[in-house]
Amino acid sequence: MCDYGFSPTQQDEIWRRWREGQSFSLMGRTLGAPMHHVRRFLYQSGGVRLAPQRRSERHLTCVEREEISRGIAAGESARQPARRLGRSASTVSREIARNGGRDRYRAASADAAASVRGRRPKQAKLAQQSALRTLVEAKLALSWSPEQIAGWLRHQFPDDTSMQISHEVIYLSLYDPRRRQAIDRSLTQRLRTARPMRRPKITRRPTGRGVIRGMVSISDRPAEVEDRKVPGHGEGDLVMGIRPSAVATLVERTSRYTAVVALPDGIKAEQVAPHLIRSLLGIPPQLRRTLTWDRGREMAEHQAITAKTGMPIYLCKPRSPWQRGTNENTNRLLRQYLAKGADLRTFGQADLDAIAHELNHRPRKTHGYRTPAEVYADLLNSGDAPTA
Repeated sequence: MCDYGFSPTQQDEIWRRWREGQSFSLMGRTLGAPMHHVRRFLYQSGGVRLAPQRRSERHLTCVEREEISRGIAAGESARQPARRLGRSASTVSREIARNGGRDRYRAASADAAASVRGRRPKQAKLAQQSALRTLVEAKLALSWSPEQIAGWLRHQFPDDTSMQISHEVIYLSLYDPRRRQAIDRSLTQRLRTARPMRRPKITRRPTGRGVIRGMVSISDRPAEVEDRKVPGHGEGDLVMGIRPSAVATLVERTSRYTAVVALPDGIKAEQVAPHLIRSLLGIPPQLRRTLTWDRGREMAEHQAITAKTGMPIYLCKPRSPWQRGTNENTNRLLRQYLAKGADLRTFGQADLDAIAHELNHRPRKTHGYRTPAEVYADLLNSGDAPTA
């Protein structure tokens, strides 16, 4: 791989700054190098640092293999060189057997073979298992996350380890250049971030929004909402595109079932309310309990919405989007379909319904890899849902 003129010390510095979340331009200025050299250096590795190969201290050394070879030449059993080396006899016996036996054992060739066996990574599982690779690529093409795929495979093939794989191995197959031959790398475009290389996680400080008259704080919300045992409590917010375009999202907390609402008229409170009321009235009455919303000005008509739907609306505290974390996570999932730079007014309600349908039929780890649609249907049919 090309180092673009960076010394080992500079490469260590690039990786350190990359983990801290620094930009390419800042790293380039600090190192006195062109920004695009830094970017290409990281891009060629997929954002995954390649660890140098090291031999474990537990493994036999070349000197120890020479001692074993001399012991064989002297007609000794495996126990005698093992005793001198402080190794178990079984370790020495296996070493001799895997390298041709007593008649063919040579220290130099045995040490070289050990280096080859110790190379990492081994051939990726997805490169070896064509059926597994085909299935993983098909699910990635449907915008399933690697974690969803891994969980679904364990659920579908509980007794067949050849058809199971961890989500981290899927990520490495997509990003690590040593494994890229294992899977179609263009499928990174179907991941939630659509990035061609892995990035370190960066904590962003949330920003608050305006004060709303007559609002009811989340601190007054019924305690039953917290544990998700009682269905029918929802969370909502706007997902913004290029301003002033946006859509509204509604998520039922117990099932994570999602509705996406078109807002063709705009994002002012009086423009949002009619579409939100229409969507909420489409929810079965037994699943219309409460709604928790971000503290945005689009909810200034919350009292009118409550009067029409019978759903009390509770607003989060300033700069606390984590208080409606289910909806925040759902909105991040929706970014795979609704880009920040897109004009979301071009999406009709039928388009948004299709997106919600796809999202509701993805397996979720929190449901044991059942889908929100399955859980939502059970809530409607089980009799556990409260009556209106």
